[in-house]
Amino acid sequence: MLAALSGYAQGTFASEVAVEGDSVKVTREIDGGLQTVALKLPAIVTTDLRLNEPRYASLPNIMKAKKKPLETLKPEDLGVSTASTVSTLKVEAPAARSAGIKVKSVDELVDKLKNEAKVI
Repeated sequence: MLAALSGYAQGTFASEVAVEGDSVKVTREIDGGLQTVALKLPAIVTTDLRLNEPRYASLPNIMKAKKKPLETLKPEDLGVSTASTVSTLKVEAPAARSAGIKVKSVDELVDKLKNEAKVI
């Protein structure tokens, strides 16, 4: 949705990404193997778990991170507006469904589907 709204190219489920000048090659896994697409930059690329091998933090590094100061910024400090750009025009309930009917046999059901509903 972000790519469609921004007008950028989109590469999804990337397992390999290579930037080459003003384009990017995105390789992704599909049912028949691998597919590689070339996109012009700027582009929106979503990744798959196979893109990187995760690193796990060691206990000493976790303890060091707890002691570091955490900088808190507000959106206004970054020049970003948080005002909603979506407005609700109208809300209405869906149309009421008509009551169904009960049939006594399969033959009657098939007859109604064939002659009244015309679905078979």
